[in-house]
Amino acid sequence: MMIYVGADYRGFEKKNQLLEFLAKNNFEVTDLGAYEYNEGDDFNDSAVAVAKAVRENRGSFGILICDSAHGMTIQANRFKGIRAAHCGSAESAKLAREHDDANVLCLSAHFMDEDKIQEITKAFLETNFENLERRVRRINRLDEREDYD
Repeated sequence: MMIYVGADYRGFEKKNQLLEFLAKNNFEVTDLGAYEYNEGDDFNDSAVAVAKAVRENRGSFGILICDSAHGMTIQANRFKGIRAAHCGSAESAKLAREHDDANVLCLSAHFMDEDKIQEITKAFLETNFENLERRVRRINRLDEREDYD
């Protein structure tokens, strides 16, 4: 599985730590920025890049890291087919995958240390979607809006 990772300046250091963790655990990873620490950059750029990559590559996942994870989550969810979940625990990440087939994990650099980020990421990537009719029906309804790009 391909994993696309992005962060703004607030998540830059933790993104780089996560990239090392993912590579060490034999995940195929693409870094979509930020590529250097640039205080004051916008979270939108990395969120858009990751959301588009996940949307264009079925079966892939995205991971976004910013200060609170709220902005990244909101931005990524603007894209049809993206189900971004802000997860603060391994259990939350498992439920996002099992119940909602989340394909983008959003993490907070402010509220999580490196170990917590790794624990949540591992849970997210190792959990499969429970392909139940009611869950599929609900997920399909997420893209009912008409004003998507």
